[in-house]
Amino acid sequence: MPITSEMIQQTMSMFAFLAVELTLLFLLISYLVGVLQEYIPPSKIQSILSAKKGKGYIIAGFLGAITPFCSCSTIPFLKGLLRAKAGFGTMMVFLFASPLLNPIIIGLFVVTFGLNVAVFYFCFALGVSILAGVILEKLGFERYIKPEAYEAPKNACGSPGAAQGPVINKWLKIWRNTWNDFKKVLPYLGLGIGIGSIIYGMIPTEFIARVASEENPFAILVSAVIGIPLYIRAEAVIPLSAALAAKGMGLGAVMALIIGSAGASLTEVILLKSIFKNKMILAFLCVILGMAMTAGYSYEWLF
Repeated sequence: MPITSEMIQQTMSMFAFLAVELTLLFLLISYLVGVLQEYIPPSKIQSILSAKKGKGYIIAGFLGAITPFCSCSTIPFLKGLLRAKAGFGTMMVFLFASPLLNPIIIGLFVVTFGLNVAVFYFCFALGVSILAGVILEKLGFERYIKPEAYEAPKNACGSPGAAQGPVINKWLKIWRNTWNDFKKVLPYLGLGIGIGSIIYGMIPTEFIARVASEENPFAILVSAVIGIPLYIRAEAVIPLSAALAAKGMGLGAVMALIIGSAGASLTEVILLKSIFKNKMILAFLCVILGMAMTAGYSYEWLF
């Protein structure tokens, strides 16, 4: 397939868009997390997201559902939870649920595919997110978190007594921590944006629709696998999926594509490398892939 000037333009435009958007999102979310940590004691966060007997998992799922984070902007929030020593299982529930269940996706689901499909999607994604968090914690996957992920970034605020100075010093300290965090993640972020932009610009939607048509018995698997490397914002994934469905893509495959693309992305996986060891990243991808495929087949069976 020859590379056209339009493909190159789309790739460059996506790279510029993602570079600006993800940089601003990461800095904003990281700073807000820093502000929250100034006013909400770690013990409070830990008590909310470490509750036993299932309560903490459910709260984490609904907390993810009301936070309009994409898969990449969830990462700084997760780093803050790690430093606050929140429960591992509940953090994983939040990691899975936040990008999949944000209000933008649910609202677009209702408008585009109807209330029944939206309710199915919400219940399925929430249920699997909670189940995955419980299982990963029971299997002891917490041991695959990198030790440095728990460390707060070093800052140049001077002695501990600096926190007792003017209020402006407190905000400056949070900003310096945020900036140091960003510099650590920047290589991962740049690599992920570059590869994701190339995939986005070079793979035509017609190709995705063709390989994921209803006649293809592996359509749902293909859709889930294709969705994961793509970075597609919530505002784009639903309209894109509606267009693919209009071209003949089965709705089960559409469901798998939405979960794969919204639940994970190449950029997010690369960012997670700064937090998790490879076995944890593999487990994360298996959960998203399994969720996407199961949702797709379940939807076709039920509807």
